[in-house]
Amino acid sequence: MTTPAVRTIRQNFPEAEISILVHPWVADIFVASPHVDNIIHYDKKGRHAGLAGMLRLGRELRERKFGVAILLQNAFEAAFIAWRAAIPCRAGYRRDCRGPLLTHGVGIPAERRKVHQVHYYQGMLQDLGLKKGPDGLFLNIPDQVRAQAKKLLAPYKAHGPVVGLNPGAAYGPAKRWPAEKFGMLAKTLRQSHGAVCVVFGTDADAGAANIIKAAGGLVVDMTGKTELMAAMALIEGCDAFVTNDSGLMHVAAALETPLAAIFGSTDHVATGPFSSNARIIRKDIPCSPCLRPDCKKDFACMESIGVDEVAATVAQLLSP
Repeated sequence: MTTPAVRTIRQNFPEAEISILVHPWVADIFVASPHVDNIIHYDKKGRHAGLAGMLRLGRELRERKFGVAILLQNAFEAAFIAWRAAIPCRAGYRRDCRGPLLTHGVGIPAERRKVHQVHYYQGMLQDLGLKKGPDGLFLNIPDQVRAQAKKLLAPYKAHGPVVGLNPGAAYGPAKRWPAEKFGMLAKTLRQSHGAVCVVFGTDADAGAANIIKAAGGLVVDMTGKTELMAAMALIEGCDAFVTNDSGLMHVAAALETPLAAIFGSTDHVATGPFSSNARIIRKDIPCSPCLRPDCKKDFACMESIGVDEVAATVAQLLSP
């Protein structure tokens, strides 16, 4: 959801050398981006772990002599690292008690807390005096990676449409539609459309993939078997994509893959798929969105979403 803001920064500073600090697992989002010159890994599980690691990262960034830091990340640590890096111009939202560490702090108007995150980031840049670029998400996949994905999917497409399934979500179980329902969906789509379902995710989603496979559909398990760039290319090649609120949901949205996004505990207005080719499936119940990682009640926001309802939405997405 930051990719439109990164493009806006590039358009305002076409001659600048732009580096982006990212966690290693999302670096592939920017590897082929024309809006970024350098990618710097924030290795929170390794050399940059803990306070000592943040101090080390600050020293490493200081050696690069950056002139400006634009903090799209909201947390205190982002401002602390930029301050420790002695970057003279440090701009971002004044939140999480980090105002004193910023040289160009931006307040958050009340109405901005109610809009999609794309507009949240773009609004900050406008308040800093930049001319806003297009709001559309941006992902660039190298031709070679795209060709490999097309070759991998070709045998499955010979059977029927390929539907991607994403049963995981990193924030917590309250964001996850039950794996058993994903399994019944795969079986239903196999019976109704001859669909082959490809399950995406990390190693942590392997258990969900096994449950989905056991339901009896035609299922290909790709959990933990691809790097992010390869997964992005495969998602682009899917005829439809069914997903929880997650990073891969935003990948599908950026690539304009037809997608059905299942929402329960999180805010579909602020973090929904930013795509005209997406359908949001949710139930309007009093406790949703609660924004909790775990359900304190009966998981009604997810349990009340039926397999038939999701299958009907996918059928619409697959219609010519």
